[in-house]
Amino acid sequence: MSKKRSILFSIVRGLAAIFIALAVATLLIFICADGSIADKTSQTLDALRQLLIGPAIRNKGGISVKNLCDVLAAMIPIIFTGLATCVMFSANQFNLGAEGGIMLGAFVSALVAIYAPLPAGVLPVAAVLAAALAVGVMMLIPGLLKVKLGVSEMVCSLMMNYVVMYLIKYLLNSFLADKSKGQIMTYDFQPQSAIPQLIDNGSKLSWGFVAALILAVVISLFMYRTRWGYAIRMIGINQDFAMYSGMKVGTVIVLSQVLGGLLAGMGGGIETLGRYTNYSWMALPGYGWTGITVAILAGNNPVFVPFAAFFIAYLNKGCSLMSTYSGVPYQLIDVLQAVIFLFFAAEQFLSGYRQKLVVRSTQEELKAAGAASEGSAK
Repeated sequence: MSKKRSILFSIVRGLAAIFIALAVATLLIFICADGSIADKTSQTLDALRQLLIGPAIRNKGGISVKNLCDVLAAMIPIIFTGLATCVMFSANQFNLGAEGGIMLGAFVSALVAIYAPLPAGVLPVAAVLAAALAVGVMMLIPGLLKVKLGVSEMVCSLMMNYVVMYLIKYLLNSFLADKSKGQIMTYDFQPQSAIPQLIDNGSKLSWGFVAALILAVVISLFMYRTRWGYAIRMIGINQDFAMYSGMKVGTVIVLSQVLGGLLAGMGGGIETLGRYTNYSWMALPGYGWTGITVAILAGNNPVFVPFAAFFIAYLNKGCSLMSTYSGVPYQLIDVLQAVIFLFFAAEQFLSGYRQKLVVRSTQEELKAAGAASEGSAK
């Protein structure tokens, strides 16, 4: 199948999955609504309006700049975890450690922001780099265990998420919490550690958003324009072929997981310094799990990660508005993500349509080859 038709199939498949997810959401909203059929219909339409239009349009009309900035701000951490997951999944490494990685990155950057005596401009950069390095080292563990001992990177990274979470909770509870505050949190960050706001309207849209977009381009160039990126993708397609071709499979597997860790750690650092003034995460934030959905929506292509992240962040904001104004539970977003994930992961979903595209491409190629051979014979 040609590259153009392959992209077309991916787009159609994605839109179909999204449409089915919205249809399921509509049905659930209708079932949960109270009153007569007419009342249920009215409540469902109002809820869908908040879900699909609310993040962009105010109730009284006009563009809602604040809501859109909230959406863009919410994209920041899931762009990073989406990129991390893309890199690791491209090597066929089902590492789920981005969830614990972004939490560890946030924690390490918070420690640097509190205790490192560095000037403005240097401190946030140092904090983010320290966060990236810490999570990169963390991801060495499942990578090396996979290469040296054949340990499942999925199980290892999943367990490490909880090791990281409970270790951070222990350190925060026992040594690092500010006892003068009413809840468990660290001391406040130094003022010079904050990442400046891109738009100061209360949305917490920091310059980290620009950094995330730039990094998406950089990772795309790395994956599709460098030798190492090519090796990562080839190992993901056929590991045996890559090995017989002379590629250092073990090294590339470890590289893909460490690179994913660096990205997740950067995301945690940038999210913390751009949004908060202290650290208080006591549970896994969920950004890593959402990053898996983003990577799947993007087809493991870093270029499409910001668009997939925008879609998920937009739905999150829509569900929040729907919960506030229509009484629909916010957890509906989990249902939407689960349905989208299900249909993207199902290999046979729209397989008939894909087969038709393959047959059509083959026929066109044979026809073109026949015409070329006739022309050369003349």
